Amino acid sequence: MAEELERKYEVDIQSTEEKQKLSKEIKAILQDSGMMDEKGKLKLKGVSPKMLKRMKQEYVDCPVLKENTQFIQCFVCPNFQSRVMGKVFCKGDPL
Repeated sequence: MAEELERKYEVDIQSTEEKQKLSKEIKAILQDSGMMDEKGKLKLKGVSPKMLKRMKQEYVDCPVLKENTQFIQCFVCPNFQSRVMGKVFCKGDPL
């Protein structure tokens, strides 16, 4: 049996049709970790282009930052644990 991840929050992933912009800080984190090239194109291993397009239109109501946060930003957050069935498992530690 798989062990349950220790988490504080299960946050619903929501979708928007609006184009969301990543902040310079998040782009720098993505580039440093190899998830974005110099041109700003996302490159996540094992994630199809179709799924990436969908992820860019998703956001979560972040319980730690107390604001709507792009899913990509949530994905690179140290609190991010897993994405399961339209929910994000979040550790909930202060940032």
